[in-house]
Order: sequence, then C-alpha cells, then structure tokens
Amino acid sequence: MKKLVVGNWKMHGSRASNAELLQGLVSADLTVTAPRADVVVCPPFVFLSDVAAALKGVAISVGSQDISAQAQGAFTGEVSGLMIRELGVKYAIVGHSERRSYHAESDQLVAEKAKSALSHGLVPIVCVGETLAERESSQTEVVVARQLKAVIDTLGDQLVQIVVAYEPVWAIGTGKTASPEQAQAVHALLRAQLKAAMPQAAAVPLLYGGSVKPDNAVELFAQPDIDGGLIGGAALKAADFVAIARAA
Repeated sequence: MKKLVVGNWKMHGSRASNAELLQGLVSADLTVTAPRADVVVCPPFVFLSDVAAALKGVAISVGSQDISAQAQGAFTGEVSGLMIRELGVKYAIVGHSERRSYHAESDQLVAEKAKSALSHGLVPIVCVGETLAERESSQTEVVVARQLKAVIDTLGDQLVQIVVAYEPVWAIGTGKTASPEQAQAVHALLRAQLKAAMPQAAAVPLLYGGSVKPDNAVELFAQPDIDGGLIGGAALKAADFVAIARAA
C-alpha cells in the first residue's frame, strides 16, 4: 500500500501565494521524488477550482476541508458534495478537531458528513483525536473509539471506502508531537476497531496528524499502523511538504 500524504491548508492562502506553493510542488515531480506516496492538497473552498485547474494532469489530488451533510437546499453558507465533486475534487476532510470544537460538530454529524461524501463519489478523511485533558485523564482510547464508532454504525459496508486520520488535539499547531510510540498505540487501537467491525476494513488507511515535520516524518511513517499523514503548517511550505512526501 502506498502512503497517503494530505496537506490541510486550513484558512490560509491567496491566489498569488497558492500559485507559488503549487509551482513548488509541481516542479518537485513527486511521481519521481516520492513514488511511494499519494499526495493530496486541501485548500479553502474558494480556491478549490483554481487549485484543481492548476493540478490538472499532475499526480497530486485535491480535497476539501469540509463538506455539508446535506445534498442541497436552504442551507446558507454550506457547500455540498455535488458542488465539490464537480470541481474535480477527490477527498473531503470531515470531523477535524477545529470543526468539532469551534463549530460544535457532534460525532453523528461527522458520520453523516462522511456518508454524504461517499454518496457524491468523494473519499472522506475522518478525523478523530483527544484533547490534552482527555489524554491526561486516560480517556484517549474511549474518546477516539466513540468518535469512530459513530462512523462505523452509520456507514455499514461503506466503511472500507474511507480514510481515518488520528490527530491528537494537543499536538495540532502547538509544535508538540505524539511520540511515534504514542501515535502507533492509538493507530493500533483504531485498526483493531475497524477490523472488528468489518474484516476488510483493516485495510483502511490510517493517517497521523499533529505537527508532522520533515525531521519527524520518517520515524512516524515507519510505524506499522501509520499509513501516512495529515499535514497542517508544513503543507504551506513546498520544500517541507515535498520532504514529508519523500519521507513517506
């Protein structure tokens, strides 16, 4: 299985800076420099069309940072999977900790967004992860299992079509990173939960996210149950993102 490296640009970018970043990624020729990695970039909604056009014919896929659970209708500010798919987008991040925290997204809503993505031909990247308080109170396993269970219960046989990203909230944008051993332990739990739900789901790609950088990517990606990364800040610098893809 190829590693999967996904860059989440969050609320960053402009047409000028995006063009510079994409040029750096395209010129790196990742099919040669990182042949064992599939690479995805997830810009803000307003730039999806530009980015998809710029990467047409390039071996870099495009993903959205979110998706509506609704297909269409009177939902001001929402963006549906149908709209996203029309732009040539392949993936959709759902349940990122910032959505769960700042927008009070429930486990069930995240599961419904994953189902919506699949219904429109998109691959959902389902994020799970615990806060620092939850980790310090030994709740990590309970929290991530609960978050994933909602998705398992909602998707049924479609479970095999998703990607799961473990992002400890305390390691996102903080400079702190779960040790390879800490990350692997949670990934192993997630793998076991998926397998118990459906044997074929043991092959679902599991990504690690949380301050992944070129200097720690090799060790993280070497863990047996870490199949790639969901990259935040380092995805905004072409040299760093390329280095992480090469590490994969």
